[in-house]
Amino acid sequence: MPQSANRTRPAAAAWSALLRVHAQLVPELDAALRRATGMPLSWYDVLLELDGPQRLRMSDLGERVVLSRTRVSRLITELASEGLVRREANPDDGRSAFVSITDAGRERLREAAPHYLSGIETRFGAVPIEDLNALTETLHKVLGRTDLPDPAGSA
Repeated sequence: MPQSANRTRPAAAAWSALLRVHAQLVPELDAALRRATGMPLSWYDVLLELDGPQRLRMSDLGERVVLSRTRVSRLITELASEGLVRREANPDDGRSAFVSITDAGRERLREAAPHYLSGIETRFGAVPIEDLNALTETLHKVLGRTDLPDPAGSA
């Protein structure tokens, strides 16, 4: 049997487990974050991606938070109305815009981070650190990325 066939079943099982964990934990984390801070998880995710010195094009932000262009645009409108992000026209391309986090957005991210991390710790607390490190490394390999943001923000 070719090696790829030997890998198919475990790869499919890993994918299935990842989807089930995501489907269960996202609503749990969203509810916990909303109760603690009034902030939906989608806002936290956007602020986390914007936390840093750079500004992002709306399309790049959409790719990072895995949302449709329309959904990202609505989220940015909501966040901007709260003073948490700033949208700026792209002077080089009238079809695109930049978005950046404001000081108020950074503060809300810092305030929400302990609650976000506590929700994660609640679900992952029984998993040994070595397993968490191996899982993180494995998922980074799957993504082919090592530049993922710190989920605690700049806290």
